[in-house]
Amino acid sequence: MPAHWYGILAAIFPIVAQFVLFLRWLHRRMRNDEIVRAFVRDIATNHLPHIYDALHKIAARQGITLDETPLVRFVDLNGHSHRHRH
Repeated sequence: MPAHWYGILAAIFPIVAQFVLFLRWLHRRMRNDEIVRAFVRDIATNHLPHIYDALHKIAARQGITLDETPLVRFVDLNGHSHRHRH
């Protein structure tokens, strides 16, 4: 193999290594966003209704009238919106 091929390989190797590291970082970032999105959805759909229920019970015990429980609305990136009422 001619000597200039070693120079080309020496130049290409760091580029490929950085590209692989970038792809790993991108995959982790996308996966992290999915986990955060699922966590927020879980909090909103499973835990907020219980929190609002407890808040209404405490307010009723104190003689305070609260407004209606707010509507939880999700906007999907595909243009669909989901509404949950708890």
